[in-house]
Amino acid sequence: MSTSSSSELELESLRETPDTTGAYPRLTDEQIMLLSQYGERKTLTKGTMLFCAGDRDCALFVVLDGRVRVVQEEGPGGAARVLAVHGRGRFVGDLSILTGQAVYVTAVAQTDVEVLEVLYDRLKEAVTQDQALGDLILRAFILRRNIHADLGAGLRIIGSRYSADSRRLRDFASRNRIPCRWEDVEEDPEAEVTLRAFDIPPDQTPVVIWKGQTVLRNPSTTELADLIGLRAAPSRAAYDLVVVGAGPGGLAAAVYAASEGLSTVVLDALATGGQAATSSQIENYLGFPAGITGAELADRAVVQARKFGAVFSIPGEATSLTQADGYHVVGLAEGDSLVAHAVLVATGVRYRRLDIPGMDRLEGSSVYYAATEFEARLCRQDPVTVVGGGNSAGQAACFLARRSPMVNLVIRHDDLARDMSRYLADRVEQSPRIKIWRHSEVCELIGEEALQEVLVHHLQSDEEHRVATTALFVMIGAAPHTSWLQGEIPLDAKGFILTGPAADGSDGVFETRRQGVFAVGDVRSGSVKRVASAVGEGSVAIRHVHQFLEAEGRR
Repeated sequence: MSTSSSSELELESLRETPDTTGAYPRLTDEQIMLLSQYGERKTLTKGTMLFCAGDRDCALFVVLDGRVRVVQEEGPGGAARVLAVHGRGRFVGDLSILTGQAVYVTAVAQTDVEVLEVLYDRLKEAVTQDQALGDLILRAFILRRNIHADLGAGLRIIGSRYSADSRRLRDFASRNRIPCRWEDVEEDPEAEVTLRAFDIPPDQTPVVIWKGQTVLRNPSTTELADLIGLRAAPSRAAYDLVVVGAGPGGLAAAVYAASEGLSTVVLDALATGGQAATSSQIENYLGFPAGITGAELADRAVVQARKFGAVFSIPGEATSLTQADGYHVVGLAEGDSLVAHAVLVATGVRYRRLDIPGMDRLEGSSVYYAATEFEARLCRQDPVTVVGGGNSAGQAACFLARRSPMVNLVIRHDDLARDMSRYLADRVEQSPRIKIWRHSEVCELIGEEALQEVLVHHLQSDEEHRVATTALFVMIGAAPHTSWLQGEIPLDAKGFILTGPAADGSDGVFETRRQGVFAVGDVRSGSVKRVASAVGEGSVAIRHVHQFLEAEGRR
């Protein structure tokens, strides 16, 4: 009986993973023939590793014969978990191959195999010959990343939900679309088992477990980023352009600058994509009639910018902007600095914090400023509350309603379409799982260690209602991230960057009063706060950067 069961499991593991989502497409003979011009055929014996979790600069492998298994290392005493099995015509790889990060999974020959190995630089050449092939590979990698995240592959973060450091690590992983599994020491039995296996006392959490064996005790976000390859070391004494902020405007600037030959480095204090990357579905962006998630838009832009040579350093928080010997110097929170001929500021805006009773006590455990897949998984089957009346709040409400039985949307007025796109307002109003609290505000958070209720105050009747909720999503107003520029670049009364004629006679539309420093997107005074507008400004501003560099004789 035991032997029979073991044999059945082995046969099951040999079966190829079905492609039900587009994550595991099979290449045509023509596509394989094209890639053969750029790759090397190899014959590997059963058990050979094609790449291991933690490896960087990995190649893409096309399976020509045999099968390859993709697994997640489970750590001490745990067997590797099979995530996918690829047969003939399938390609093996991870989004990290295109973004320059470490891979999160391991690929091993399940049988003797023949594969086609295509290195990243050669893959870039190949997809220029067949754009459909390039899009097929990129789309599959993005879908695989989502599948791996749902399966809890990648990093393991173990800690208390009441810990500020646990929250910091979870947020960093979420915003950077890093696959991870969160294990709460208060609620998850597996957390205790894992801590015992690694001989880690509970008071030493949070910990990050990488590759099933490496343990980081309460790492800084910089340490975590270095571990998985998010931060690139400066390779030049001076760059043509430093882009500060990796939202849509900054990413567009990076793509156009790098594609036109400018040495470009992109910084962001938290993650690529900015607030747009937290949008579950952007449906009014040109060219995507079915919509596109903010995360996918950001990942595609990063891949595109890297293809042209742009360098990313995440986290890379700018803390100062000075001048030295005719160059601009961007000081960083880590203590070092970057030198450049020109600087483009695209730091965007940040949602304002609610200043109400209970916020100081519960913000670390129960208050969120983004609604991504990670937050949705944490709030599964629980009622939640969203505060805000703009598109971000509407998208968050609709997205959370897929998982949560009740989403309370609190707005201070009665017209949902006043600040929200009409199509989105209609969707919110038609959702049976979304309750709209009009003319209302959240005035208190109730709960000791975790949020249990919010107190909703009706502004006209003065009535107050206690509303059950386990998470509060705050998406109200926005403050520009420009404190690091105080005294260096002229700002308007609200802190947005002045450009063009408003910046004391500057000729360029996006140039500030300091020559060679430009601003685009939401952080710019008078800009239209939309993703498409930011992308347009970021791309057009590069023309002004070119004009400045040529006028100064710096090209």
